[in-house]
Amino acid sequence: MLPRWLAVLMLLFSGAAFADVADVYDFDSAQQEERFQSLIEELRCPKCQNQNIADSNAPIARDMRDEAYRMMRDGASEDQIVDSLVARFGEFILYKPAVEKRTILLWATPFIAVFGGLLVVIGVVVRSRQSGQKAPALSAEEKARAAQILDGDEQDNRS
Repeated sequence: MLPRWLAVLMLLFSGAAFADVADVYDFDSAQQEERFQSLIEELRCPKCQNQNIADSNAPIARDMRDEAYRMMRDGASEDQIVDSLVARFGEFILYKPAVEKRTILLWATPFIAVFGGLLVVIGVVVRSRQSGQKAPALSAEEKARAAQILDGDEQDNRS
């Protein structure tokens, strides 16, 4: 009987060992909390690749949230917070990097791809129209041969 009770107690308390404590931040106003939430949803976790720091459980994301919260409590603007985090973690944390000389190709790539695709489609359409107009007519001998094949008069000479 005792082993059963031990097994039940172990099952009950094992979940608490794996529980993760949610970050709780106190704000002076609901507006400040909304500002914080929108800010941490706009920043990418450096470890998780395509997850924002609001949803990430990585320790580095927790550090970034704590830093953003601390700076916001100290009165920093969103731009100052973002600039500080970019200086510390790099531009990778921005989902929308600034348009600069070194990021212009990143911003232009979708337009280049669409333009290239349109050129390919136009080329295929033009070539198909040209090849349709240049199809030569069958000669009298070719027409007679095709008629023989269709009528079944032609016998196979296959081995």
